[in-house]
Amino acid sequence: MNIQRWIDELLTRLGDTWRVYVLELRRIFRDSGVMLIFFVAGLAYPVIYNLIYVRNVVENVEVAVVDMSCSPASREFVYRFDAAPEVEVTHTCATMEEAQALLKAQKIHGILYIPADYESILLTGLETAHISLYCDMSSFLYMKNVLTAANMVMLDYMNNIQIDRYEAMNIGEEMSWALVQSVPFKAVPLFNPTGGYGTFLVPPILALIVHQTLFFGINMLQGTAREENTEVFILPGRRRRASVFRLLIGRGAAYFVIYMAIASFGMILIPIIFDLPHLAAVGDVLRFMVPFLLSTIYFSIFFGSFQKERETGMVTMLFSSLIFFFISGVSWPWESMNPFWKGLGYLLPSTWGMHGYIHLQSMGATLETTAREYRMLWVLTAVYFGACALLYAYKAWRMDTTARREQALRKQMVMERIATERKRIEDKQEKGKQFIEQHIRHSRL
Repeated sequence: MNIQRWIDELLTRLGDTWRVYVLELRRIFRDSGVMLIFFVAGLAYPVIYNLIYVRNVVENVEVAVVDMSCSPASREFVYRFDAAPEVEVTHTCATMEEAQALLKAQKIHGILYIPADYESILLTGLETAHISLYCDMSSFLYMKNVLTAANMVMLDYMNNIQIDRYEAMNIGEEMSWALVQSVPFKAVPLFNPTGGYGTFLVPPILALIVHQTLFFGINMLQGTAREENTEVFILPGRRRRASVFRLLIGRGAAYFVIYMAIASFGMILIPIIFDLPHLAAVGDVLRFMVPFLLSTIYFSIFFGSFQKERETGMVTMLFSSLIFFFISGVSWPWESMNPFWKGLGYLLPSTWGMHGYIHLQSMGATLETTAREYRMLWVLTAVYFGACALLYAYKAWRMDTTARREQALRKQMVMERIATERKRIEDKQEKGKQFIEQHIRHSRL
């Protein structure tokens, strides 16, 4: 008997959860704004971002050269500098004023200045030769390319000069190289072999797009429910407070099913299509996406519950997107961040989602080696689900209290109306009796 009752209760709860799940799907597919955010923005943004950064590596940055030396040594340096893939010498100016005018007009992004005494100082070897480099700091990619090209050419040119001097002193070529570079080294760029900007930026952006579109869509639905006073509704035959857990699980399941497909497109297919780093096993990424989506869903439901209007979600998303990205520790290391912002980043699912996704896809880590981010997302899921349950229970209690108060008030009004009507009838009966008594007395007279 107890087992049958337990089974009936379980089936009832599952039926209630399924009813909420279906109702939430209907709300999503009937809301054109939410459909636009979920399916258009969620699927188009990853493609647009990759098309923007499709070049990935900035090459052939326009540079002007002011060669006041006009010597074979300076011309050789300029030739090597122009041969670097990062820059392209497009202008040769006679004066610095001419080059500065080009820089102000944004026709070039760097100036290489070689003084008149460049070759004479190199030949004597008594002083250090100087070359001046002016970079356009309005974009750090321009500055990086110009500075990298100049440094690499300068180091290579210095090595050749030293080797020539050692060979002039009757030191063999092998020994000359050993003296110039006593400890040989080889630079190996890890996790971003091309040094591309898109390879660095786009993977965390893909995770942030999933977080923000889901956050915005749920906020819109929460704002609509708040306006319609259907945020915490009553299941058939159930008290409002008894519906809280079933309500949260059903709503979360609806968002999860939809976004599992959208996130799989953005976080698994897009890196393959646009040749971004995709070193992780598909199963590991899918397993990582489960707590990432669940924590984002209940994070969004919790904060969306404080919005009174539907349009507030747009302002919230625009306000929070850049903040979420900057405090994630992707663009700026956590070690150099203010403790307050670092602590705030710990509370956001986007932070752990971006870090975990980079570890998996860009660095080739397994889910076991990304256990810290994976566990933190499950912790945030439990925290925000519990916060949503408490908040919904409080709102349900307030709604039930308000409903009981209104019911009591209506009952009182009905009783007062009944009493008023009864008094009116009694007064009317009393007047009728008086009228009859007066009429009978008059008839006897």
